[in-house]
Amino acid sequence: MAQRTRSQQADRIRHLLETEGEAIHTHASASNARRYETYGATDDIEALRTEARSIKEDAIDRLPDLIETVRKAVEENGGTVYVADDAADANAYVSEVVRNETEENGVAGDGDIPSVVKSKSMTTEEIDLNDALAAEGIDVTETDLGEWVLQVADDTPSHIVGPAMHLSRPEIAELFNERFDPDEPFETAEELTRFARNHLGERIRAADVGITGANFVVADSGTITLVTNEGNARKCAVTPDTHVAIAGVEKLIPTLSDLEPFVDIIAKSATGQPISQYVTMLSPPTDSPTIDFDDPDEPITGDGESAEAASAGGNAAGDRDFHLVLLDNGRTDMREDDQLRETLYCIRCGACSNSCANFQSVGGHGFGGETYSGGIATGWEAGVHGQESAAEFNDLCTGCTRCVDACPVKIDIPWINTVVRDRVNRSGEPEAYDFLVDGLTPDTEEGGLDPGKRFFGNIGTVAKVASATAPVSSWLADVGPVRGLLERTLGIDRRRDLPAFKRESLVDWFEERGGFAASSRRAEWAASRGTGAALEREVVLYPDVYTNYVDTERGKAAVRALEALGVPVRVPDLPESGRAALSQGMIETADRRASDLYAALAEEIDAGRDVVVIEPSDLAAIHREYERLLPADSFERLRENSYEICEYVYGLLENGADPSALSTGDGAEPVAYHSHCQQRTLDLEAPTVAVLERCGYAPETSDAECCGMAGSFGYKREFYDLSIDVGERLAGQVEGADTVVASGTSCGDQLETLLERDVPHPIELLAPGDQRP
Repeated sequence: MAQRTRSQQADRIRHLLETEGEAIHTHASASNARRYETYGATDDIEALRTEARSIKEDAIDRLPDLIETVRKAVEENGGTVYVADDAADANAYVSEVVRNETEENGVAGDGDIPSVVKSKSMTTEEIDLNDALAAEGIDVTETDLGEWVLQVADDTPSHIVGPAMHLSRPEIAELFNERFDPDEPFETAEELTRFARNHLGERIRAADVGITGANFVVADSGTITLVTNEGNARKCAVTPDTHVAIAGVEKLIPTLSDLEPFVDIIAKSATGQPISQYVTMLSPPTDSPTIDFDDPDEPITGDGESAEAASAGGNAAGDRDFHLVLLDNGRTDMREDDQLRETLYCIRCGACSNSCANFQSVGGHGFGGETYSGGIATGWEAGVHGQESAAEFNDLCTGCTRCVDACPVKIDIPWINTVVRDRVNRSGEPEAYDFLVDGLTPDTEEGGLDPGKRFFGNIGTVAKVASATAPVSSWLADVGPVRGLLERTLGIDRRRDLPAFKRESLVDWFEERGGFAASSRRAEWAASRGTGAALEREVVLYPDVYTNYVDTERGKAAVRALEALGVPVRVPDLPESGRAALSQGMIETADRRASDLYAALAEEIDAGRDVVVIEPSDLAAIHREYERLLPADSFERLRENSYEICEYVYGLLENGADPSALSTGDGAEPVAYHSHCQQRTLDLEAPTVAVLERCGYAPETSDAECCGMAGSFGYKREFYDLSIDVGERLAGQVEGADTVVASGTSCGDQLETLLERDVPHPIELLAPGDQRP
């Protein structure tokens, strides 16, 4: 599969924004809002998520044994289990089942073509079952309303749960009116639904075989669990005489008691419902008889047979046929892959898609591969279709981590995306000019890496050189021909404002100001005035790349605020955190930088100093990704001794520091505050809100999941329009406020571009002027 060029990717995204974006955003954001509400109303939600994850971990650990357990249970129930190696194997088996059914019993209904009815199943989408059956002369009808709409439209799903989410009601009405030519044109949702129910009901009654997926398969009893909002799945399972359930092997869970947390949480995560409309549990061949539609009033006896069947030995459960097809198709290899294994915990709820700002704009036709969509799609596509399929959309994951809080089984979806990005990088063929930079860039990556990714992954080096040559570097970078060259070679969109590098870095300013000695005097003077906390602390302020070389004012504000609260500060020249490298999928480089930063900070921590970080994405790397990059003891030590700046200020105020030492409002001064996405995942939005309130402001927070800039993402030509689309939703929420503050570098830059005014960090609003003792 040839990947699109930057220009083609940009064109594709613009097309999706124009044609599907509005419908996708309406539905996905509504589901996400309901999930927030339902999660918030569930007292034990974190315990529920933890339990669900634990069960999945155990099930995947025991998967080979569970396959044999379910085989025994289903066979004892009278059914058949078939483990399919791949898509072709599964399709061939299902085709044979349909042929055998119709050869033995004849074709049901009035036609002479074997017919199958299906409920919604992403696993059957994965193996292209419909096409395979059609090639064998078998008629297939989807009975999920969304899937049937797509079948009529010859379209593909745009969402794991809401497959037709990208289509509006008027578009569906136009499609049905054109295809079915009703006496009276369809207009309302009720009319469309009524027609679909009647049409599909006839197909179900006349079908030879019913095919379903399975949300969960209980190994020890052979119980198939179907979770739906339409009820069509249970009809497909019990109306035709033959039922085929197709599920990935990862759907197995050990016991019936293990099912409870999943039934509880899947609807909450998927659609924000307390529970789905239909939860069907079958241990087939089900003892529910197939109904005699020619005589629907015939009573059914208590043992599951109609009265006539009971007396004549007719169509009872013993005459029914059930096949459970368990699909491997790469899953065994995923289980053995330490980095992709977590993907198998997925319960296909779509919460990661709904919570993703980029997905909300382009849907699964942009943020998705051959079958799967959204954040988790990278793991699925790489595992079942191959790395190339994932490479097409993987860069749409910005690592914002909002999906981490949404996922009901706590999958680290951003890390899976980072790992696959790293593997895609390493699979590239070296360019002819790679030898020119070999050994000259400070990363540890191999040849073949996209030059734009290499540039952004080494942004610390770029910034250091640009700062040393400022302001000439900033002027030169903005000259038309240079912008054109940057766009052609590095993919930096010429419409995006570039950062203006400062000649004097934060580290240089701090030393020029007198360094730690001067900071100690200022902190002692503040303490003598009674404004300091009842703590004796020292802070090492981490000079992240942006704060050190571009937005030095927020670094200076942090220094002044800490000193005013009686805390002396050090601002040493420290290594990059590796966050930039991680965002480009350069894991080996990030690993080295994490080790370098820990080595530089270990001595400071040994001396009892606290590490304070301004940029939330760097703190997120330290608190989350470093767990995968550092030895466990080193990671825990650094995490326990590092803090976000407003979190730290909040702690000082809680320990007796006087907020009047800071720049305060009048008690009700409104401030629009946008918290960085990774900051919210770390549960650090609340401390900033609390500090603003303590200092006399009335903060109003945004509910936008992301600003759309996401570090380097918003600079890239192929993603610029998407970045702006996401950013405009945030800007629309805060544009009416006189004062707007944002915690993240990218958030501030994006809002300044869209609002055309300054958007400082909250610490800049709070910091007093420079006071000299």
